[in-house]
Amino acid sequence: MSLLPRTAEEFSSADYWERFFKKRGDKAFEWYGDYNKLCGMLHKYIKVQDKVLVVGCGNSELSEQLYDVGYKHLTNIDISETVITHMNQRNAQCRPDLTFQQVDATQTPYEDFTFQAALDKGTLDAMASEGEGTLARNMLTEVGRVLSIGGRYVCVTLAQESIIKLAVEHFVQLGWAVRLHCLQKESDPEENSFALPIFVLVCTKFRQPMPTPILEMCLGDDGAPTRLAQVAELLSAVKEHQAYSILRKKLNTGTDDSSNLSLTLCHIKTGLPRYTLTVQDCPLGAKVPKTNHFAIFIVPQGSETHWLYSSSEGQKQLAASANFRRLIIVAMHRNQEYSDMQAVQSEISPLVMDLAPPGMPSNHQVPFLSVGGDLGWREIVSRGVSELSGEYCVENVRGEDGELYRRLVFLSNAALVQSESRLVLSTIAESRKKKNKKKVKSKSCPSSSTSLSVDSGFLCCVHHEIMVAGLAMLGVGTPQNKDVSVSMLLVGLGGGGLPQFLRNFVPGATVEVVELDPVVLEVAKQWFGFQPDDHLTVTIGDGLEHICVLEKEGGRLFDAIMFDVDSKDRTVGMSCPPAAFVETSILQKVYRLLTPRGVFMLNLACRDTVLRDTVLERVVGVFPTILSHKIDGEINEVLLCSCNKNKTSDAAQFLSSLIQAARSLQHAMCTNRPGHDSGPHIDVAELLQGLKIA
Repeated sequence: MSLLPRTAEEFSSADYWERFFKKRGDKAFEWYGDYNKLCGMLHKYIKVQDKVLVVGCGNSELSEQLYDVGYKHLTNIDISETVITHMNQRNAQCRPDLTFQQVDATQTPYEDFTFQAALDKGTLDAMASEGEGTLARNMLTEVGRVLSIGGRYVCVTLAQESIIKLAVEHFVQLGWAVRLHCLQKESDPEENSFALPIFVLVCTKFRQPMPTPILEMCLGDDGAPTRLAQVAELLSAVKEHQAYSILRKKLNTGTDDSSNLSLTLCHIKTGLPRYTLTVQDCPLGAKVPKTNHFAIFIVPQGSETHWLYSSSEGQKQLAASANFRRLIIVAMHRNQEYSDMQAVQSEISPLVMDLAPPGMPSNHQVPFLSVGGDLGWREIVSRGVSELSGEYCVENVRGEDGELYRRLVFLSNAALVQSESRLVLSTIAESRKKKNKKKVKSKSCPSSSTSLSVDSGFLCCVHHEIMVAGLAMLGVGTPQNKDVSVSMLLVGLGGGGLPQFLRNFVPGATVEVVELDPVVLEVAKQWFGFQPDDHLTVTIGDGLEHICVLEKEGGRLFDAIMFDVDSKDRTVGMSCPPAAFVETSILQKVYRLLTPRGVFMLNLACRDTVLRDTVLERVVGVFPTILSHKIDGEINEVLLCSCNKNKTSDAAQFLSSLIQAARSLQHAMCTNRPGHDSGPHIDVAELLQGLKIA
């Protein structure tokens, strides 16, 4: 029968501990470790000559072992009469000066300033388990009373959030110095103990309360203390160490390629996220070289949102390509400074070696892997807050292709790039104005004085390229439609790259954009070169409401309607568009707003196959002809939905004629760019090769 308490309340019950020690008998119970594990910390903070109050001693051998190495002034107290009687009998002859007294730790009989140290191994955790923590506070108050000036309360604890918060705040309010050691546990796959690490809380009493809290965190017995400014920072560091320990425990007990465990490590001084570690194991049975035990892959700055590094599918592919038993994928965070690859490797090495797979030789050299051999480059050029979408940043990054890009990222979903545009250096822009065709390309980071501009002829998103290519379904650019205007409604602005491309390069294009967030419009204008005019207008408002109003008022039809809007609800399996945009009633309104030749274009990103099939079924129920294009390496697919009721029975012939129309569109876009120095970087016919009839 298990002796462990069944409820939190039992931890703080005298009756429970009385029953516990009667059942336990003579066998010592070493809560949170024995003398051998703790002696380094105890000798560091408790002097041999100190008078020590051992709070909640139980039947642990710790006091006996301390006595045997020279600590002769130990007063042991416990609430259990059974354990006190037993411990006195056990030590009466061999340790006559070692005293055990039945005392309630919340009401002790000792005079003020009696002891130089108070030692607590697990008692705080037991008492704080009581509902309001009243017992724990009373015990801490009593400890503070009986300690002399300069005395220390040394507490061995699991540091669960509510408990460590209670203790730290208590002593900070008293003006004591607070230091917390996180003890590193040895890796042991067979170990069946706590997954959480053991902490030692050391609180030092001053004659005059400290006006500014002294809060410190140390790693191991002798780690250098790191000073923290606020209690919240200390608690954050504790949670990080606990999460790391839990991850170690899981990895030591075995994982598989589907586990996809991850952990975020924060900067100990600022508390801000610094590294995210993702553990990816190779599938069981995979042919991995015997020497390929473990490797660490460092994701370049600016590349962490790439599908290969941010999605579970991509990470599995990366691990399979690396071909190690275990791969740790390390992503760096915004708002952090990293000097060079060597510094990052030195910082990461001691943090990740405990995550190595079981059975790896102790002297094995662990390789660091990366792309290009450097850390990449990132420069945050703007930050702000949107009432609708929260904090955002605009950043310049260097891509793995060596080109420079500008991104809009909402920090509530930092793994998703909201909008992206390619940048050109001012020297390149000027050379184009002079019709100098010589290509200038640099992998070096631009200086702060360098002027960068958006390349309006380049679309970073493949789904945007496919939407442009889909205009071939309208016959845009063909001789018979040479002077025919093309009206388009786009829901979702982002940085404005797609609507500007449509306005600049599609013959006869007029584009109306509906954007919910006014902040996005301002960001697009200021940082992405977005310039509305008579042919490119923006309406601030809800896209669904706008469609409903247009359909109700009547009188306006569009040749193309495009949905490119992401969902803020991360609980569903569809990240784009929001579910309300693909309800049958909305799809029917969209259909009625299109001209007879019109096309509805939907960027669909759905991980849930059942939900994806449901959306497709609804679209099929409204539009007579649907083409689908899945994007390689992404979950996105673009649906091109035509109002043309003349479905072709010969799919090959239909797609062949569409490719011919695409070539006409390509030619028209390349020749229809007055005032634009660079042409569109897009191959429409090539993009349509992947189309399938749904």
